[in-house]
Amino acid sequence: FVSSQVEILDWETKKQLCFLDKVEPNATIREIRLMFHKLYPRWYPARQSIKLDPKGKSLRDEEILQHLPVGTTATLYFKDLGPQIGWTTVFLIEYTGPLFIYFVFYFRMTFVYGLDERFTSSPHPVVNLACICHSFHYIKRLIETVFVHRFSRGTMPLRNIVKNCLYYWGFAAWLAYYINHPLYTPPSYGKKQINFAVIMFLLCEAGNFSIHVALSDLWRNGSKTCKIPYPTKNPFTWLFFFVSCPNYTYEVGTWISFTIMTQCVPVGLFTLLCFIQMTVWAKDKHCTYLREFKDYPSHRMPIIPFLL
Repeated sequence: FVSSQVEILDWETKKQLCFLDKVEPNATIREIRLMFHKLYPRWYPARQSIKLDPKGKSLRDEEILQHLPVGTTATLYFKDLGPQIGWTTVFLIEYTGPLFIYFVFYFRMTFVYGLDERFTSSPHPVVNLACICHSFHYIKRLIETVFVHRFSRGTMPLRNIVKNCLYYWGFAAWLAYYINHPLYTPPSYGKKQINFAVIMFLLCEAGNFSIHVALSDLWRNGSKTCKIPYPTKNPFTWLFFFVSCPNYTYEVGTWISFTIMTQCVPVGLFTLLCFIQMTVWAKDKHCTYLREFKDYPSHRMPIIPFLL
């Protein structure tokens, strides 16, 4: 093979940062990142966004130089993504917070509600049930983070962790404040409403977990190649017949059931925001599937079967 040359420019100023000579044509973008890192140690690979066009998408680690639309001298553009943090660490921080914040309100600390007694219990059983369900949800998320999830991208910008924690931790405090408030009133239809919501909650949690396991199985043996997810023998995965992101469908279902269970307006608002955000993510993922795979099932929708 004839060796290639790689010129890396700053994506904003177009100033040349380095010129790599005698690069193997079958070199991957990951290998080019490592070469660049040797010249600029402060820009470790996770901080680097390498592009063919200054305003284009970042190239994936596994992409090979000779397969890109470049000549013997390739011009690439570098963008600094800033300090990074691992996704596993991100999720552990995001999900641990709501788990413990909720208990501050559940145990009705004196500095929260201003009661004379340090601990008081609610007369409504649904309050205890809501605490169990909320805790179960975040414990499940933590277990999935450690044992199930595999991440195609290993890191995210460190600055985003503050925004994400404010979202998860803040909403957990807001929900817990009203659900555990001494003046809280139980659902209008009593046990029937609560029992229906609990069954729906457990089914959605089981479905969400099943989808995460199915998606994780696509990345077995360290493969990072994007694949089309298909239903398995597990009935909870059959939602793949109709939507591209059933994990989001089940997640929204979980919070709808929690809203029905508690009949609490802040929970409903949180559920609405979750639905909006997950619809955006689902549409992006759906478009990626359509772009990557010509044979992608045409009848699938992003998040809601036959509708959205």
